[in-house]
Amino acid sequence: QVQLVESGGGLAQAGDSLRLSCAASGGTISNYPMAWFRQTPGKEREFVAGISWGGATTTYADSVKGRFTISRDNAKNTVHLQMNNLKPEDTAVYYCARRHTERAVRFRTAQYEYDYWGQGTQVTVSS
Repeated sequence: QVQLVESGGGLAQAGDSLRLSCAASGGTISNYPMAWFRQTPGKEREFVAGISWGGATTTYADSVKGRFTISRDNAKNTVHLQMNNLKPEDTAVYYCARRHTERAVRFRTAQYEYDYWGQGTQVTVSS
């Protein structure tokens, strides 16, 4: 049973940077695409960024493109989300998730495509 644990969230001011980390245990994530999602109260969880299982390709939501960077270290079983130039609208609980299809090629942004989720880490950005 894979467990994902996010860290690195916290309070930030607009324009600041934060780096989120997701550490996996109990199983590997190295052969699986990974993604970050975020959720605010009363809203659907939304896709933020995804990375291929090998790390060569990434995809981003339009709202974070150019500001956020997803990366992974398969040797350490970790995934990261570097968030620069934060905005108040980035305030949310951020979740990492493992795609359920090993070595999947195409990116998917729907939640049901992911089978393991972390507990989330809160990011709050003030103006």
